Amino acid sequence: MTTQEPDPTCDSSAAELLGRIVSRAQNRLRRPYPPAAAGGKRGDSTPTPAGAGENPPTDPLAPTLIAVGHGSRDPRAAATLQGLLARVRELRPGLDVRLAHIELNAPLLGDTLAELARGDAGSAVLVPLLFARGYHVKHDLPAAAAAAPAVRARIAAPLGPHPLLVEALADRLAEAGWTPEDGTSPATGVVLASAGSRDPDSAADIRRIAAGLRERLGGVPVVPAYASAAAPTVPDAVRALAARGRHRVAVASCFTAPGLFATRAAAHAPWIAADPLGAHPALARLILRRYDQALTGTAAPSTPPRELAGSR
Repeated sequence: MTTQEPDPTCDSSAAELLGRIVSRAQNRLRRPYPPAAAGGKRGDSTPTPAGAGENPPTDPLAPTLIAVGHGSRDPRAAATLQGLLARVRELRPGLDVRLAHIELNAPLLGDTLAELARGDAGSAVLVPLLFARGYHVKHDLPAAAAAAPAVRARIAAPLGPHPLLVEALADRLAEAGWTPEDGTSPATGVVLASAGSRDPDSAADIRRIAAGLRERLGGVPVVPAYASAAAPTVPDAVRALAARGRHRVAVASCFTAPGLFATRAAAHAPWIAADPLGAHPALARLILRRYDQALTGTAAPSTPPRELAGSR
């Protein structure tokens, strides 16, 4: 029996391959934090197909995603948001996803940022679980980020307007009893209930969400209404639709979780009332979309995105 001599070219090829792998790993670790575009662009410059890009391999150095809710005294609210973030983690395994609140619930945003600073996390993206530009997005989130200079924090755009939000709103209405035939009935109408804000940009965003929902439902009238700080109220919007002969009115809930405002809005529904969006799969995808946009500079919270133009 003869003994086969080792082939030195095989050792050389293996060593060369190992060297390339090590070099790539070193380049990955040296990669700088992605720069933010000055002012950002208005909306998605290149629309991404639904479901695409939400679960790529996660960079271990990726910034932490901090989903920022308003906070509520309703004990169901925080649990609902945790369920939503569980879906986000399923879509992006390995990404550090945390929940924080502006007020009323722990952990507060300031505490979460302080914890990141102590852990030397380095960077984060604050994704507001809010649907429109308003005081919280424009002032509270930047102030919290400025108070934690040890964390490089970017602030994502609010969740609306966006086709994925419209998808979630329409699905919740369908769960409550809305049918395609209701979209063509002269007796039906929809009130889009949201929290409300004195900021005119916030009202503009909610109107654009209502326009997207109207299109999604086949052209049925959709009237924005607010639980506080803005007009009309939900009862006023219901009366306005009734004056137009629309007596079969549904209330769409533009709230992430159960709470006082969502409960009050649903109580005024003459017909059906949708549940808050909660852990809807489209909302989880939208959170990741806003996170990615904040990193690439393709959307800014201070400018209205043009994404509803591509609403399905």
